[in-house]
Amino acid sequence: MPKAIFRGSVSFGLVSIPVKAYPAVKEKGVAFRILHKECHTPLQHRRWCPRCNREVKLEEVERGFPLSKDLMVPVSQEELERLQLKTLKVVDIQGFVDAAEIDPLYYGSSYLLEPEEGGEKAYTLLRDILSQTGKVAVGRVVIREKEHVVVLRPYQKAILMVTLHYHDEIVSPEELENLKKVVVVREQELKMGQALIQQLMGEFRPEEYRDRYREAVMELVRKKMEGEAAPVVRAREVQATVDLMKALEASLEELKKKKAAEATA
Repeated sequence: MPKAIFRGSVSFGLVSIPVKAYPAVKEKGVAFRILHKECHTPLQHRRWCPRCNREVKLEEVERGFPLSKDLMVPVSQEELERLQLKTLKVVDIQGFVDAAEIDPLYYGSSYLLEPEEGGEKAYTLLRDILSQTGKVAVGRVVIREKEHVVVLRPYQKAILMVTLHYHDEIVSPEELENLKKVVVVREQELKMGQALIQQLMGEFRPEEYRDRYREAVMELVRKKMEGEAAPVVRAREVQATVDLMKALEASLEELKKKKAAEATA
């Protein structure tokens, strides 16, 4: 299990549940290093002070809040820890709402909450209440130098804590110029589109999806290690659909042929 990113308590009413929070997602993307092209040596990124014209050691580093390009206010870790904010070590529950009320766009990072010793019963009580009522708890907590709005919801045997973006962080579709155009969709096109979607309906099985780009990169690395030539793949040109009705009909026909072939295979 990875290191806990938060250790504190969940508080609602007079109930306090000691918990630890762990990342609920482990990213598996491709991690490249930056190399010197001439000798393929990984480059180093040093802490360099342009005023003192020298490299700075880790123990010489501190945080600073920029008031302007040239004016910084130093802030120490001790000063941050002395801030009198209830949510520094507490997930302060503000209320309970229907999960469907929260647009998925607001969701951010997910964390698994684990009860500390002595908090198991209260933890189980909260999890079961959320499961049986279909509600989620909404609260506030400070994680990594930012106060987050969070929701707590049941997930299998655990309680999942999900951070929410603030409303002023959400980008409005009104800012997109091409959405301001008035577009008319014909009834025939709508019905054909619905028929196509109906043919594509199915259950969501997340285990069927994988990162094919990551797999392709790892295969490329393997081939280069074995002295093989790197594969040449031409990117598919993407063009806007001009005749929407024709494209829908062709898509539907192609899908029917594919399903017929699968049925006879």
